[in-house]
Amino acid sequence: MTEVRVAGVGLTRFGSHPERTGRDLFAEAAASAFMDAGVDPDAVDELNYGNFMGALTEHQGHQAPLMAEAAGLACPATRYEEACASAGVAVREAVRTVRSGEADVVLAGGMERMTHLDTDGATEGLAIAADDLFEVRAGMTFPGAYALMARAYFEAYGGSREDLAHVAAKNHANAVPNEYAQYRREVSVEEALDSPPVASPLHLYDACPITDGASALVIVSADYADEHDLDAPVAVTGSGQGADRMTLADRDHLARTPAATDAATAAYDDAGVRSDDVDVAEVHDCFTIAEVLAIESLGFADIGEGITAARDGLTTADGDLPVNLSGGLKAKGHPVGATGGSQIAELTRLLRGGHPNSDRVPDAEVGVAHNAGGTVASAVVHVLEVAE
Repeated sequence: MTEVRVAGVGLTRFGSHPERTGRDLFAEAAASAFMDAGVDPDAVDELNYGNFMGALTEHQGHQAPLMAEAAGLACPATRYEEACASAGVAVREAVRTVRSGEADVVLAGGMERMTHLDTDGATEGLAIAADDLFEVRAGMTFPGAYALMARAYFEAYGGSREDLAHVAAKNHANAVPNEYAQYRREVSVEEALDSPPVASPLHLYDACPITDGASALVIVSADYADEHDLDAPVAVTGSGQGADRMTLADRDHLARTPAATDAATAAYDDAGVRSDDVDVAEVHDCFTIAEVLAIESLGFADIGEGITAARDGLTTADGDLPVNLSGGLKAKGHPVGATGGSQIAELTRLLRGGHPNSDRVPDAEVGVAHNAGGTVASAVVHVLEVAE
């Protein structure tokens, strides 16, 4: 089986880009990835592109060949849609393709534009990642869904809004030096607690923003990297995917995410590592409670104990296991179709030593990316390691 390397990463600044098109954003991320990798677009065998709701927000379906053209590619292109995990799945399939030997170079990533919509329009568009028949038609939105999950967690294991506020404050602090982040300002625990309510117990600073942006990764075989003298020190050594019931009411427990647990187990087994080996992680914190659920599914905290991880300093920048040194979805932003690729780009930068927060984890050798779709009906986990 061929070893897989991340040869190059490219990101746009996350935020509001109402004057730009989706193809323009993805072209920027792709060009940056090619420059970072030292790879020519002509070398790409396939494009794996993640996008969730471009057909609604840009009135544009069939985006994959369009994005291939924008990136200067002449190769087969496929769009992957798995709600907020779209780019994570696109990367996973790129890893599988390169491992199999069917391709030496794959461009993987994604894009989303949403800020040109008003709040109601963006909320309605995002809601289609839930069950239309049994949730959306009953008025379910994702702030409401994650509020139900947070309340279930508090009832089962304890915890408070202040615990969640520590997650928000941590991730905003991490975003300050990140040039790609949407919100580069600190938010105190007190500010988070005093912010307006959205869906009890969640308040404004418990939620990620609406975001435009794109991500791109040049995924190559180790043989290709060696043959072309590429500087590609980060390997993708593990990949896993999991699934759960779509509707919250059909699940066994609202305060657990078995799709992520299954994905993590598969990724760890694939890489031959354990959760104890992980030095740094990027997890899908679309809401503060989502980070809590993620670190428990990843094995970084026991079930019911993840709620205090940020407050206790475990997951802070100077903790034993820093989580979301990019700022996370919470502060870096969440352009849905691009997020999974962005997480791996950030981890790659951290492990290579070129991230503004790399000095927080100077000896890191193992990183984990956790990307979730909807209320974690889908989850993708990747293990990245500094190659020997």
